[in-house]
Amino acid sequence: MLQVKICGITQVEQGVAIAQAGAAALGYICVAQSPRYITPENIAAITSAVNDKHPQVQHFGVFANEGVAKMVAIARSTNLTTLQLHGDETPALCQLLRDALEISELSSVQLVKALRIRDASDLEEACRYTPHVDMLLLDAYRPGQLGGTGKTLDWQALQSFSPSCPWFLAGGLNPDNVLSALSQLLPSGIDLSSGVERSPGDKDMEKVRSLFAKVSSFSTPINE
Repeated sequence: MLQVKICGITQVEQGVAIAQAGAAALGYICVAQSPRYITPENIAAITSAVNDKHPQVQHFGVFANEGVAKMVAIARSTNLTTLQLHGDETPALCQLLRDALEISELSSVQLVKALRIRDASDLEEACRYTPHVDMLLLDAYRPGQLGGTGKTLDWQALQSFSPSCPWFLAGGLNPDNVLSALSQLLPSGIDLSSGVERSPGDKDMEKVRSLFAKVSSFSTPINE
């Protein structure tokens, strides 16, 4: 079943409403330079409120080039279920973080490596991470930006992408183009942020509801 993750959550009320609408996961930007940045204290408030009503929802903390100890500490204090690495982290760093989570008795916390895709060589690079993470996330590349660019990937070029772990499609998805993307690809999930926003960190619930209506109407194409 396709999972839908809405990233860049900054408000308790919106987090609860998006979970109610059908999101499998919510994402929180832990990168201070981002316009969608949210403090660990505010993340904890949202995860607590969502878990009270929708305990099945996953909570992703998005980091970029952050220290392992700090990520582990934030995961613990905010009840994150998943750490998403969106910087220049190597496969070795991913394994180091996994080991640190194990030692800290947080072995249930999953790891996602996000990669900004420019060409086929980036897809080959992505597969180097699969032994060390639970999921991959493919985002669009734009110089100087880690994500939330509103730019789509070349979906046709991704049709042969078949890693040995689940993967999420990100990059410029919105209610108007999501069915086009899903008609060409079979990701495990999709990740949206700017495509369902009024402004960075402020979600447009009308767009969110439209997204879920589109996704629920989608039927997986039969491979020829």
